[in-house]
Amino acid sequence: MTDLSDHEVDVLWDEFHRVVNMTSQELSTWLRTRDASPVTEPLPEQAGSEAGRHVLAILQKRRRDLTDDDVRLMRKVVDLIGSLSDEEAEPEPADQSRRHRLMTLGHDPLKPS
Repeated sequence: MTDLSDHEVDVLWDEFHRVVNMTSQELSTWLRTRDASPVTEPLPEQAGSEAGRHVLAILQKRRRDLTDDDVRLMRKVVDLIGSLSDEEAEPEPADQSRRHRLMTLGHDPLKPS
């Protein structure tokens, strides 16, 4: 599948599921809500960004069904969430833009660990 060993993919899988703290149901609802407007609402499979939809697809997969693209996105999401999240500080409720960017990747900084 990838140039990573099975152990490295297992570690990435665990890390991805640690930082992506929203369930597939929560992420799906968020992506649809985020894209809805007073006039229109996208079809569920078209809601959200491409990365958000891909994260949702990964959440609905088994570890053994991952593709190379899945592994690449998982690595990118772990890195992005790590760079956007400050593990030391509580997010400010007023920082909705940052929170919404993280939620689009499946991480709600206000959700209890």
